[in-house]
Amino acid sequence: MKVKVSRKAHFNAAHRLYHKDWNDDKNTKVFGKCNNPNYHGHNYELIVSVTGEIDPETGFVMDMKVLKDLIEEKVEDALDHKNLNVEVPEFKDLNPTAENISIVIWKKLRPHINENQELEVVLYETPRNFVTFSG
Repeated sequence: MKVKVSRKAHFNAAHRLYHKDWNDDKNTKVFGKCNNPNYHGHNYELIVSVTGEIDPETGFVMDMKVLKDLIEEKVEDALDHKNLNVEVPEFKDLNPTAENISIVIWKKLRPHINENQELEVVLYETPRNFVTFSG
C-alpha cells in the first residue's frame, strides 16, 4: 500500500523572464511585466511530496525531519532571497519560469530520495498560479 507524505516550505526570490535572443518588444509581448529588466520577486510556496510503501519498522514512508532538512539545505539555502537569473547557476542559461524552477528543485532533491519512492514538487508562484512536476 502506497502513501504520499508532504512537506510545505517557502522561499522568496527575484527573477526576470526573457529570452536573450529576442528583442525588447518581443520579450515584453511574451512575458509582460515579468520581463522587467530590474527584476521582480515572488513569495514562492512549495509542497514536496514523497510517495511510497510504509516502512513496517518505523511506520514512515519517509522521516519528515529528514525531508524538512533536505528541503532547507537543497532548496531554501540555494534559492531563498536570491536573484535567480544572477545568483543561481542552474538559471544561467535557463529561463526561471515556475515550470523550470519546479524541475530544478526536483533535480536537487531526487538524488536524496529513495529510488523506490516517487517525488513530486508543487510550486506556487502566486496563490493562483502553480505548477506540478513529478518527473
